[in-house]
Amino acid sequence: MDKPILAVEGISKRFGGLLAVREASLTVESGSITAVIGPNGAGKTTLFALITGFLTPTGGRIVYLGADITGMPAHRLARQGIARTFQIVQPFAGLSVLENIAVGAHLHIAGRTSALAAAADVARLVGLDTMLQQPAATLTVAGRKRLELARALATSPKLLLLDEVLAGLNPSEIRDMVPMIRAIRERGVTILMIEHVM
Repeated sequence: MDKPILAVEGISKRFGGLLAVREASLTVESGSITAVIGPNGAGKTTLFALITGFLTPTGGRIVYLGADITGMPAHRLARQGIARTFQIVQPFAGLSVLENIAVGAHLHIAGRTSALAAAADVARLVGLDTMLQQPAATLTVAGRKRLELARALATSPKLLLLDEVLAGLNPSEIRDMVPMIRAIRERGVTILMIEHVM
């Protein structure tokens, strides 16, 4: 049997006297969509921040593709193929939709023309291809969620962590987003997601 793409082993995070995550463990199989569920304040987003290198754990370890990545910074993990979205979507308001997505593409693509071309391909995948020149600040909540997803995808991740990507969407927007998440997985991206919408 293949090793999981991600193994979180007894990970903990303490902020002074507050234990935000206590000995959490999980495995994510390559090619899967895995969900982390729990009430508000349970530490789900903190767990994502630990996995993606935005926070350093106080205990436990994280193994990605068989290597211990515990405490490795976010920029190094992004280069190794770990990307995430954020609960609170904050696009670069002064940039167009295409330029926002290209920010992610620049992780692996140095040239502007090539990064914009890669960004346009990702935009098609998430249904933003008709809005490429639109200012990002003018997008609806659903559009901003798609943009956040597109920026993460533009980094060419192997493992994509989605933090409540369906939150704030109406039922028809959710119906549009769920097949998109499945299509991303079909393209070979493993997905770990926090979600309240079941």
